[in-house]
Amino acid sequence: MEPILKSEKYKMLKLAGKVKPEYFALCPLDGRYVQIGEKLAPYFSEFALVENRVKVEVYWLKYMLENIKSSDILNNFDKSRIPEILSIYENFSGESITRIKEIESVTNHDVKAVELYVGEKLREMGMGELVSFVHFGCTSEDINNTSYANMIKTALSDVWLPAAENLIGNVVDMAEKAKDIPMLAHTHGQPATPTTVGKELAVFAYRLRQSLNNIETIKPRGKFNGATGNYSAVSVAFPDEDWQKHSQKFVEEYLGLDFNPVTTQIESHDYMCHIFDGIRHFNNVLLDADVDMWLYISMEYFKQIAVKTEVGSSTMPHKVNPIRFENSESNIDMSNAILLALSNKLSRSRMQRDLSDSSSQRNIGLGFGYSLQAIEQTIGGLKKVAVNEEKLARDLENNTAVLAEPIQTVLRREGNPEAYNQLKAITRGTHISPEGLNEFIDKTPEFTERDRETLKTLTPETYTGYASQIASQVVASEKSLKNDDGGKQ
Repeated sequence: MEPILKSEKYKMLKLAGKVKPEYFALCPLDGRYVQIGEKLAPYFSEFALVENRVKVEVYWLKYMLENIKSSDILNNFDKSRIPEILSIYENFSGESITRIKEIESVTNHDVKAVELYVGEKLREMGMGELVSFVHFGCTSEDINNTSYANMIKTALSDVWLPAAENLIGNVVDMAEKAKDIPMLAHTHGQPATPTTVGKELAVFAYRLRQSLNNIETIKPRGKFNGATGNYSAVSVAFPDEDWQKHSQKFVEEYLGLDFNPVTTQIESHDYMCHIFDGIRHFNNVLLDADVDMWLYISMEYFKQIAVKTEVGSSTMPHKVNPIRFENSESNIDMSNAILLALSNKLSRSRMQRDLSDSSSQRNIGLGFGYSLQAIEQTIGGLKKVAVNEEKLARDLENNTAVLAEPIQTVLRREGNPEAYNQLKAITRGTHISPEGLNEFIDKTPEFTERDRETLKTLTPETYTGYASQIASQVVASEKSLKNDDGGKQ
């Protein structure tokens, strides 16, 4: 008996419908991470792209009916029927995209298929006189660039930004609870001046916020100016109209996008590159946090909360692995790779137009999706850890040498040029006890009695400077933002 080919087995299983579709997915965002894919599919799928193209086409027709005065056909049309025209977009369905794809199979042009579909619907509604004004004066890129801009704008506002806000909120909550918990810091992997757990978390909350603020300042843009960006066709057809003003008004007021007035055939995609670079920076800050959390867990500064039914290792029963932070790290790498490729590609186009951006833009959702997966994994990881105050206290107690810094700094204040070397001699590469430091303090004549009292009272646990205050300031700033937004974050 001949073995069944893998491709045939795949088809048989898929057609049988007994296996979940995500098990056949080539991309993890449609398979293993399907929950993420489903959040972004309404914004970046083929369905979403075609739906947005239909929206732009019918809104452009609406605009012309309401604003172009040089056409008898447009002026004589019953404006009360405009809602019927908009219903072509508002009632967009599975049947709609199926019909458009049928047309595309003949035209081999996806935007032309949308134009013809809208024309069909107008004829069905008895509005055949408007068919010649569908896609009027447009090049395909007029439809595509505004469609993608709307897709990016809504995906950011509806999905990605709220997830990023949720992440920051979780970090801030942890920072507030741990703002006073002292922790031995590590620079170059070595014991360093103590800090607090909350302050170090606040650093990431602050960095993520700055990155998010930067992304939010970048506004999706649109152009609507014809084949090479000069309004050539429409200016010949209706020379008495101010097409620059029409284009700006349509893009800004009807589509809700920023207007790009100077382009070739394509919108230059520069805003896209800035957004993608902004998300990459956010990703990299998150990656930095993931790696630090992984290290803190390995040092036992954080304990992982074990779930009874979960397995950490297939062979080592004791393991509780920091898999969520590791998952986040790998998905950030994927997101960054895609976003970097997009940023590099979309900022370049041969002369007035080439089509290489078309295929590239179809991967925008992947860049967003892997980033979103990373964000949600980190949030999950943060919710499964607890500060290990016992371990933190033990490490601080065993590293008295970090107090060499304040002691030598007070000596320097008193004009002792050898202060650093004197402390280096008794602390570097050795373990010095609190008693050893106190002996040095007692024997050093530059110290006043007040200095001695202060320095001998100081411990690694209390030598945290303004750490708690800094954490509190970040927390207060975030709470203020939340209140300013009416509680929505």
